[in-house]
Amino acid sequence: MTPTAETPADRLVLEAVGFSLSTLPANARIAIAFSGGVDSSVLLDAAVRVAGASRCLALHVHHGLSAHADAWLAHCEAFARERGVEFAAERVEVSRDAGVSVEAAARDARYRALEDMCASRDVATLWLAQHADDQAETVLLQLLRGAGLAGLAAMAPEYLPANASATRVRPLLHLLRAQLEQYAGERALQWIDDESNADTRYARNALRHEVTPALAVHFPGFRDALARTAAHAASAQRLLDALARIDMESASRDEGRALSHDALLAFDDDRALNLMRYWMRTLGFVAASSARLGDALRQLREIGAAGEGHGLRIDHAGHALRSYRGLVYWEAGDSNEPADETALAARAISELAWQGESIWRLPQWRGTFVFADADVAAGDSDTIPASVLRRAVLSARSRSGGERMRTSEARNAPSRTLKNLFQERGIPAWKRDVPLLYAGDDLLFVPLLGVNRAALPEQVDEAESRVRIVWREDLLIA
Repeated sequence: MTPTAETPADRLVLEAVGFSLSTLPANARIAIAFSGGVDSSVLLDAAVRVAGASRCLALHVHHGLSAHADAWLAHCEAFARERGVEFAAERVEVSRDAGVSVEAAARDARYRALEDMCASRDVATLWLAQHADDQAETVLLQLLRGAGLAGLAAMAPEYLPANASATRVRPLLHLLRAQLEQYAGERALQWIDDESNADTRYARNALRHEVTPALAVHFPGFRDALARTAAHAASAQRLLDALARIDMESASRDEGRALSHDALLAFDDDRALNLMRYWMRTLGFVAASSARLGDALRQLREIGAAGEGHGLRIDHAGHALRSYRGLVYWEAGDSNEPADETALAARAISELAWQGESIWRLPQWRGTFVFADADVAAGDSDTIPASVLRRAVLSARSRSGGERMRTSEARNAPSRTLKNLFQERGIPAWKRDVPLLYAGDDLLFVPLLGVNRAALPEQVDEAESRVRIVWREDLLIA
């Protein structure tokens, strides 16, 4: 039953939610990650009371890990509907691969699903229901794992992850679990008790049920102390990030996708490792262990700034560390395999029966082929007769390996592999993922390399109009 008078727990929760709401633009919508547990139930209930149901969106992720998952989904939808709140849910598959923590896999899948649901609904703020007890447990876990400052900083009250569209906000982070439970009881809320929360085989549950109760007896203020530790670590990490941004200015190449080998090795180990951690975060990688990063830096120093990193054996997050012509970069794949000589990922083939179009947009490649009138008289030689573009259907395809072309105008010049041509021109692997333009079965044009002259007719009508093809990435389209 709803209390007739305000209670301390009621006041604390509403003030916390009201403060987070005050930082948002007027009428901005708020997505609430809603598992149906007591914490998220309190957050959703309080958000509706403070912001109004029309501004709230309840998002539920169905992991399928429990036999009760379908019932939880139905409960969450009913809870939201009772309050007039829009509800959305997404089912995810959680990796059960050997060596992969189910907790970590479920968490990653959950956040990906929440981000996707926010992005598809154009919601820029995602509220999460973690509280002070969660924060204390996180700091303890990171301490026991030997984490660095970034780990000890634990959960930020507010932050925008790399490559995400929704800012994650934790309005209840300074409140205790007991205060949320008191609020829920006073409001007569119904919530889900996940049976897995009692399984002490999971590290967080072991801390919650066996360690923190003992700490509370002997160190009653341990939660506040650990929260201060997290705040100090976060402050120190911000300073390290500021230093890394300064170092990135001198070491970054190709808009941050690579580092200068010379610049990286000029730093001492501590500074170089700090830069590498920061760089990997900007690329969206999960954090690597200190041992792996230390091994990477050791190998980079051994090959020297001028050396090629064919012997590098550093794999992380599905990528391999590479060193090529003075640059250090991450490439999709395994370091035991040769460096990328084919496209990073196959894309669907697109076709066009060309009838004089000036542009051909290719969304899957995030770019456009531009067909421009050429002026041969002015020395514009890397061109194609219009009749060649019309003789067969044009297609844009991914590299599959082994493609060859002839860039020389000499008829007796040999064709060469795209791999050799890219290497000869010093084009790094991450720029080689480009669409190959075919006319029928003939490779006609390769971005960054030009026209395949072997595909052109020997006899050309000098009066025929000619076309220059240009590949423009989306970023360059006006």
